[in-house]
Amino acid sequence: MRVAALLVLAVHAAAAQETKEILDKLTEITGLAILKPVAQSTMKREELKDYFDQRIKEVIKPEEIRIEELTLKKFGFVPPDFDLKKNTVELMAEQAAAFYDYRKHKMVLLESTGGGGMMEEMALVHELAHALADQHFHLERFLKKGHSSDDSAVARAAVMEGQATYVMSEYLANKSGQSLVKSPAMMDTMARMAGAGGSGYPVFESMPLYMRESLVFPYAKGMLFQHKVVEKYGQKGYAEVFARPPATTQEILHPDKYFLRITPVDPRVPDLPSGKGWKKVADGTVGEFDHGMLLRQYANAKQGVAEFWRGGRYHVWERKQDRRSVLAYASAWEDPVKAREFFLAYRDVVQGKWKKCEITGEAEDRFSGKSEDGFFRVVLSGTQVSSLEGLEQPVQ
Repeated sequence: MRVAALLVLAVHAAAAQETKEILDKLTEITGLAILKPVAQSTMKREELKDYFDQRIKEVIKPEEIRIEELTLKKFGFVPPDFDLKKNTVELMAEQAAAFYDYRKHKMVLLESTGGGGMMEEMALVHELAHALADQHFHLERFLKKGHSSDDSAVARAAVMEGQATYVMSEYLANKSGQSLVKSPAMMDTMARMAGAGGSGYPVFESMPLYMRESLVFPYAKGMLFQHKVVEKYGQKGYAEVFARPPATTQEILHPDKYFLRITPVDPRVPDLPSGKGWKKVADGTVGEFDHGMLLRQYANAKQGVAEFWRGGRYHVWERKQDRRSVLAYASAWEDPVKAREFFLAYRDVVQGKWKKCEITGEAEDRFSGKSEDGFFRVVLSGTQVSSLEGLEQPVQ
């Protein structure tokens, strides 16, 4: 998606001279030289859905989409009837104004129905910022290196989209003789606009909270992160975020942790109770952003504890014969006090994400019960909280 507050109209056939002038200005802002001309093509808006549908087929297998959708549902991020692929394609088609295809190293401009002006220019600037970064840091390779960790992948997306959004905003500030680094008021205005997300877009507004926020996050929070890095390192900060990317969304949210190079904890996920026919179909990380969204959705008053996240991991197990699934999850927290706060908040999460949920056993360091998803058990141990959810039988 794009920053809807700025990128509303489709970009029409931009003149080559206009593109060159913008790239020259982006080089002046970032210090990244133009290594070669940027390839461009045009597309009709009605062709977008087919284009994005084909792109998804090229980069991710149907089974991988199914498992990703299953994982989102097990955590309670999306409802049981949510169709991940369909909604993703519709959202991308609704939001696109212009886009840079980093696999083909080409910018795609949508045929305009008229208009023009600043909105179209900003869309062009944003995508040319991607093209310039791609020439130096190979965006496809950069993103792939984060795929071993869900949280790292989101952080890298925030680097890519955050930089393009920040550069676009700095370009606009420069046109009025200002700079974001020297004008906190303008920076605040631009950040609020980026955070507005897809307001006013029907498909976007119909999405579950987690989907909406995860789409806005790379642009809004990534922009703020890039600003802090530029404040610290100056122009070198544009290359620094690619040369030494953040490993977690916590570093995006709290740049001081990025500067300190704090390594996240990898908590031990509980084992699945013995049984034949089970296969681990997903193994990933759960970061501060994910925990913040869980708490915002189901325990909003306790959302602040997410800031004290130190690590998170999950496994999803599935039995082939009946597609029954179990979520095994663990998180680590700054100290035992914060771990207990999250443990109590996670009780609200478990009860909130299922229509029918009954707590049948409870103690100082654990609670258990049953929902329509199956039996669950949540345990607090020192600085860690772990759970098994979706079991056939209760676990002591």
